[in-house]
Amino acid sequence: MKIYTGRGDEGMTDLRDMTRVSKTSHRIEAYGTVDEVNALVGTVRPTGHDDVDDVLEAVQNHLHIVQADLANPDPDEGDPQIAADHVDELEAWIDEADEELDPLTSFILPGGSETGAKLHHARAVSRRAERRVVSLAAEEPVNEEVVAYLNRLSDALFVFARLVNRRDGVPEESPTY
Repeated sequence: MKIYTGRGDEGMTDLRDMTRVSKTSHRIEAYGTVDEVNALVGTVRPTGHDDVDDVLEAVQNHLHIVQADLANPDPDEGDPQIAADHVDELEAWIDEADEELDPLTSFILPGGSETGAKLHHARAVSRRAERRVVSLAAEEPVNEEVVAYLNRLSDALFVFARLVNRRDGVPEESPTY
């Protein structure tokens, strides 16, 4: 398989079903932004915390499913799709990490350790990916679990950033108003 084909040189690309669309379509923007989240999560690993690394690896695999789901406007049975089980898994990871953290009493500034800051960056981009998918869903059918997954993912990345910062001994800072 060649990396380059030249098929996109005029601003068009193929969806999973081989439909040609503009690279500026909402669908391409949506799964392109998910790709960006995945790349950012990849910059975090290894975190130095095996349990967090294992979760982030699973998240990256989930994000590939999200991309395949979004790239397929008319999926068949057996095609990769995000399901409620993926959302449930994120929630379980959030709950487990949250047990190790002090209760949140105010907003916190994104940052901290290098790993914590990268997780906050991935969180912010996951919020953008969610907005892109919601925009797409206003025009075309989208698997509703994708929106739920991305919404929960941003929560998870926030909690993982807090967890890594705590484990690395970096205190949280609240904004001043």
